[in-house]
Amino acid sequence: MQWRNLYRGFFMGISDLIPGSGGATIANILGIYDELLTAIRGFFSRDWKKHIGFLVPLAIGIAVTLLVFSKVMDFLLKNYHAPTQYFFLGLMIGVLPFIAKQANVKKNFKWSHFLLIFAVGILLAIAASMLPHGQKPITALTGGNAILLFLAGLTGSVAMLLPGISGSLLLLVLGVYSTVIGALSNFNLPIIIVIGAGMVVGLLISGKTIQYLLSHYKYATFAAMIGLVIGSLFIVYPGIPESGTPFVLSVIAFITGLIVGNLFSSPNDRLVESK
Repeated sequence: MQWRNLYRGFFMGISDLIPGSGGATIANILGIYDELLTAIRGFFSRDWKKHIGFLVPLAIGIAVTLLVFSKVMDFLLKNYHAPTQYFFLGLMIGVLPFIAKQANVKKNFKWSHFLLIFAVGILLAIAASMLPHGQKPITALTGGNAILLFLAGLTGSVAMLLPGISGSLLLLVLGVYSTVIGALSNFNLPIIIVIGAGMVVGLLISGKTIQYLLSHYKYATFAAMIGLVIGSLFIVYPGIPESGTPFVLSVIAFITGLIVGNLFSSPNDRLVESK
């Protein structure tokens, strides 16, 4: 067992809990991104036993972190919703230079890549506007919301493997982020199981796919990621906060998010290279 992956899982869990850079970004910075994709792909193969030592400590670290710190996030969303959303906005904007540097936009992007950014951003904003946002967190399962949460878990797990995007970001876009945080915070086992099942299926189908895309269509993949983040900004934006304390807290939270996001702007060049 690679028990040092416990602390790596801690940092990945923190990053995945907050809409922004995501655990894959941390894995890239820690130098284990390639190994992570290989282990996830191999875990669902005949050679699964040799990948357990890498994945189990990492999963334990992530799971413990999510359960512990979800209570903090649940408190912030309930009591400081606008400042928390502004922190997310700052984090998302701040992490864009990380994605741009990974792709070396100035050198490698063509007009088609910029067109893809625009198209993804617009389509995301349109699609998200059709989703039921602003509703109360789901606390009890029904047939309909179980399917929604399963698909949300599946989608979120795919984003977790993309450097520069967190699964939480897509959960926020889908309007189920507060549901997931509440379920983790209160240990709502039925909801956790449904979302977890979606994540397992997502990991099963996406590990090899993402590695292929980053190897053969690296810049198009990064263009789509940038468009996803930009489109998400319009969804996360909570409106102008009230004057006084809420406004001041929101400004401070936004600046803090920018600073934290920019901490990821000097990454290691360990990502899968295009061929």
